[in-house]
Amino acid sequence: MTPSDVKATLSFSDGSPSIDLPLYKGSIGPDVIDIRKLYGQTGKFTYDPGFLSTASCQSTITYIDGDKGELLYRGYPIEQLATQCDFLDTCYLLLYGELPNEQKQKDFHKLVSEHTMVHEQMQFFLRGFRRDAHPMAVLTGLVGALSAFYHDSTDITNPTHRDIAAIRLIAKMPTLVAMAYKYGEGQPYVYPRNKLSYAGNFMRMMFATPCEDYEPNEVLVRAMDRIFILHADHEQNASTSTVRLCGSSGTNPFAAIAAGVACLWGPAHGGANEAALNMLEDIQRNGGVEKVGEFIKQVKDKNSSVKLMGFGHRVYKNYDPRAKLMRETCHEVLGALGLENDPLFKLAMSLEKIALEDEYFVARKLYPNVDFYSGIVQRAIGIPVSLFTAIFALARTVGWIAQLNEMIGDPEYKIGRPRQLFVGSERRDVPPLAQR
Repeated sequence: MTPSDVKATLSFSDGSPSIDLPLYKGSIGPDVIDIRKLYGQTGKFTYDPGFLSTASCQSTITYIDGDKGELLYRGYPIEQLATQCDFLDTCYLLLYGELPNEQKQKDFHKLVSEHTMVHEQMQFFLRGFRRDAHPMAVLTGLVGALSAFYHDSTDITNPTHRDIAAIRLIAKMPTLVAMAYKYGEGQPYVYPRNKLSYAGNFMRMMFATPCEDYEPNEVLVRAMDRIFILHADHEQNASTSTVRLCGSSGTNPFAAIAAGVACLWGPAHGGANEAALNMLEDIQRNGGVEKVGEFIKQVKDKNSSVKLMGFGHRVYKNYDPRAKLMRETCHEVLGALGLENDPLFKLAMSLEKIALEDEYFVARKLYPNVDFYSGIVQRAIGIPVSLFTAIFALARTVGWIAQLNEMIGDPEYKIGRPRQLFVGSERRDVPPLAQR
């Protein structure tokens, strides 16, 4: 990171001396004003709720251009990765910076496959949860508990430990999610099978039973693999920032990832695809396709509390590139399963058509986002709505680890410590009890 020749000058109208602040240029994207010495030189902080104008780190992993609708992992467009690579290739890329050659691909796939089993004691740990617990409540506990089962790789300052923990987390996450699902369903756990692909193995652990062999549908396996790729990383979002902040204290990688899982659970973040599906089911219950016009009218009404879930994005002001890819997958899956005429999916496609053509939504750039389509795909595959966010966490784990490793390797990293603008009471003395 080298400073630009250009400086940013901060001046004050109260006569305080102005100061020059260094300006840094990224390889792509906006320039950044370095305010690290601001407090020392002026005694003032900046105020930026939600950190919407603040770069918390420098990173080489993921780049988003919201205006163009562009998403790059290590410089590669998401469209190319989703169509030419599988999820484990994408994992390798995010972790190590380059796509694997043939030998490295083979070795990495084998390494991950050999770590998919979890400690047998984990299933007894699961029994402490109620059967009707939300899968994200279960998953947060299970991921945090990994540090108790695999305490030989918990030193975040040790690169070897971080590598081992990374492989363990990527490999075991599908097993944990499938276990959480099977536990809730009252079905026996299905052990992983090393000869299957990452997505194929997950589908088998989810849907196989001891009664009969599981026959994977390649269209559905490919759809699941694409869901994983599209959700693998997304720059400094809330859960990634949580993982970085948590890891900055030196806590172990399993605890930092568990913090990410907990953050992802929120309906404004990972729970968005669950919220989108719940919205569709509400419309379906209240009249279905015939009532879409009425629903849209309520969405447009400023005085109404009705919200359109699964449309628009905080970062993308253009069509989310992941949504385009997920849309193709959505139509492939519905076609393969003969569900084009399913009432809920007809309703979803009707809503999609309105949002893409209605001037109200087009003008506001409220395009269908990745959550809208991935929710439909997962429901078609047979995944319950309550498990959607857990699958998002499974996919995002590699991004969290890559970001965490990058932070630990950054010589400028420090424990996170945001500042505040205090607006409470000034110093005061405690009055005697009788005078309160």
